[in-house]
Order: sequence, then C-alpha cells, then structure tokens
Amino acid sequence: MQKTDNKTSTNGSQQIKPSQNNQPSGNGSLSDQYRDGKYSKVAIYLHWIIAFLMIINVVLGWSADSMPEASIRFAVDTHKSIGISVLGLVLLRLLWRFSHQPPALPKSLHHWEITLAHLGHIGLYILMLTIPISGWLHDSAWKDAATHPMQLFYSVPWPRIGLIEHMEPVSKEILHTVFGSVHEWLGIALVILFFLHIAAVIKHSWIDHKSVLNRMLP
Repeated sequence: MQKTDNKTSTNGSQQIKPSQNNQPSGNGSLSDQYRDGKYSKVAIYLHWIIAFLMIINVVLGWSADSMPEASIRFAVDTHKSIGISVLGLVLLRLLWRFSHQPPALPKSLHHWEITLAHLGHIGLYILMLTIPISGWLHDSAWKDAATHPMQLFYSVPWPRIGLIEHMEPVSKEILHTVFGSVHEWLGIALVILFFLHIAAVIKHSWIDHKSVLNRMLP
C-alpha cells in the first residue's frame, strides 16, 4: 500500500506540472503580445497623420502650376507649412521609434520579404526627412524671400536658412534651381516608394493572407 500511495502521489504531482507549464509566465505573455500585436497608439496616429499630410502636399505641389493665379500663393504657402509640419512629426516619429521598439514582422514572411520591408521603411524615412529639408533650402534660396516672410499656416513665423537667404543673388538663384530639382525628384521617388509600399500591403493581405495591415490600424 505504501508503494501504491507513493505511485499515486507521484502521478498526481506529474498531472499538476503540465498545467503549471501551460500557464504563460508574465514575461512570456507580454513577449507574445508584443511580438504579434499592433504598433503603439502614438506610432499608429503619427503614421496616418504623416501619410495624410504628405499626400496632400504631393497633390498641392504638382497641381499648383495649373491653379488660377489667385490661388497659387495660398497653395504654395500651405505646401510649405505642411512640409515643415511633416518634418517635425517625422522627427517625433523617429524619437518614438528609437525609444519604443516596434513589433516584429510575422514569422511566416520570407527572409527576402523582411529585408525588403526594412529597406522600404528606411527609404521612406530618408525621403520624409530630405523632402521637407530640400524644400526649406529651396524656399530659403528664393530671390523674394526677404520681402515675403514665411509663416506656418499664416500664424507662426518660421525662419529661413540664413546662410542661403543672405547669399549673393547669382549663387542664390543657382541654388534655388538645384534645390527645386532635388525637391521634385525626391517627391517622385516618394510616390514610387509609396505605391510599392501599398502593393506590398495588398500582396500580404489579399494574396498571401498574412495580415500586416492590422498592425498599423487604430
């Protein structure tokens, strides 16, 4: 009877252990949620606000020349204000990203897909920074900058880059042309990368049935 009791006791303890092991530890549960969950609320809202503003700015930038004369100045000034706002939001987004690691991509993705996703994100961040900066440089080299102070949304004074604004006229006009061309080509690159980004989301969601869009939905 003693052996039987011992065996029963042993089996009983073995039956308890699996149930204990099946309970996720605090770290494991948080890790699983973090790995398979969404981006943080701040990251999500910054993502969509920046995307919305940049779409508006691309439309304004490419349609300003075809607008009535009375509307061009308003469109250009709004374009500048949105551009500076995007620059600030992107810097804030980068600070948030560095301090809050984003969730990992699904393990079901191929290695090359993950690599392309990372390269695409890096490219987007580079463009989201260099496009507003090149526009700021372009505006600072404008020959009439001194007589047309820049204001964000007609209310907040914003400085131009003094080193460029106070250059002699010939050099400044050359830089104005160069920075304008750079700004335009970077905008084209952004549109191309934007559509590639959308195509990747569609592929993962509708063809591969690997939902990655939900990670960035509010």
